[in-house]
Amino acid sequence: MDKDHPFVVDEDKVSTAEGQVNIASAAYQRMPSSLRSLSDEDMKQLNKKIVRKVDLFVLPTIGILYILNYVDRQNLAAAKLQGIMEDLNMSTQQFATAVSILFVGYLPFQIPSNLLITKIARPGMYICLAVVVWGCISAATAAVQTYTQLLVVRAILGAAEAVFFPGAIYYLSAWYTKVELGKRIAGLYIAQQVGNAFGGLFAAAILQLDGAHHIAGWQWLFIIEGSATVGIGVVCALIMPEFPHNSRILTPLERDLAVYRIESEAGAAEGTENESVIRGFIKALSDPKLLLLIFANMLSQTQGSIANYFPTLVSSLNFGETLSLVLTAPPYILAAGVYYVVMWYSDSRNTVYPLILLCVAITVVMYIIPMTTLNVGARYFSMMILPFGSVGPQLLLYKTISLHLARPVSKRAAASALVNAIGGTANIWASYLYYAPPQFFAAFGTLMGAGILLAVTMSVYRWLVLRENRRLDSGDPEEIAKVVKGGVTEEMVALGWRYEMY
Repeated sequence: MDKDHPFVVDEDKVSTAEGQVNIASAAYQRMPSSLRSLSDEDMKQLNKKIVRKVDLFVLPTIGILYILNYVDRQNLAAAKLQGIMEDLNMSTQQFATAVSILFVGYLPFQIPSNLLITKIARPGMYICLAVVVWGCISAATAAVQTYTQLLVVRAILGAAEAVFFPGAIYYLSAWYTKVELGKRIAGLYIAQQVGNAFGGLFAAAILQLDGAHHIAGWQWLFIIEGSATVGIGVVCALIMPEFPHNSRILTPLERDLAVYRIESEAGAAEGTENESVIRGFIKALSDPKLLLLIFANMLSQTQGSIANYFPTLVSSLNFGETLSLVLTAPPYILAAGVYYVVMWYSDSRNTVYPLILLCVAITVVMYIIPMTTLNVGARYFSMMILPFGSVGPQLLLYKTISLHLARPVSKRAAASALVNAIGGTANIWASYLYYAPPQFFAAFGTLMGAGILLAVTMSVYRWLVLRENRRLDSGDPEEIAKVVKGGVTEEMVALGWRYEMY
């Protein structure tokens, strides 16, 4: 390591300590002149200061917004327990359509939104504006009087919410290095689980207002939670920073290092790249790895669809409405803790593949339990485990997307949106699987099959990226050209970049 420049290391001396950047000596050429005079200790301290600032401003803000995103998306499941089906004269199949139609609006709008966010100077403001819009739409759900009106509002809600999740994943990858990103994605999913856990508890409390001022409990649910989203979205717009190169929370010197931290891993970062949105989108579509990741995420989202019906699954244990909502909280609280441990291990050991296989193995067993026994204790035990086991692979997949499809930045943004949008189509048809309680054979049988197929798909993906690494290691120009054709930029090759974690 260069004593004057601690971010410049030999290719064979790789550190996995958080806050350090692993780069080849070629990256020194990208170092701004403002950083070259800094000592080893100065660089380390400045880097730690940047990470602390970003953790303080970015993570809590994104986390709070994701809680709102999930609460507003899932509150229809809680409303089901308080009579919305009866008030709107819905059948079980119609309710499933009302759940799934959100994704009809949600999925297609993710791709153009994520392509747009790469060219917006203030992505934080853009995301928060979407939060305010979907909060208004969610609150307006209280005014629906027919099944048709509910479908229209839910489809529009999905379109407004499409901005957030792929945008948040892309936004985090613009700030954090590869040894930092996993735990921050875990933080996003932990917020999701907090939303799931306390969403049920809040719903249980709000539904006690049933009949107050001649307003049904499910209507109060949409009014209160939607209004809270609008207010919090406005506040977060004042807090949320932008990209590293133009962030208001960093000094000019800190901005230089914040950009260099990202560029030194894979090349040009946000604000320093001239690749067009359309070219980035085409490059994403032409990358064979993306197709496998889309399919893998579709299988993972199939397993994750359990969240859409979790209150229904718990109520199949024959608990009362309020107790069923309360009992949805412990599994999500457990999932939040497990997510952090899994992603901490992934970052520290630079691994993903075995963790995906472990999650699949756990969920396959947990799907068998509710299909084979009516014992309440055994069934609730499986429901304690399923949220983290079924959704866990998604965290690892999004980390893979951000690091394996890193450049150009428009390609990374397109890839995140494509994987989430196309993979998320599973939520549309999976909604029709949750019938015939208490054993839900169709749902749990399908989810188990999806888990097994996910393990096979990721094994094929692992073979593919290891083959690409062998080509990069060969030093043969013809073999390296094949890798470049498969999606790696020449700048990444010069930096000694490799597919990791598999």
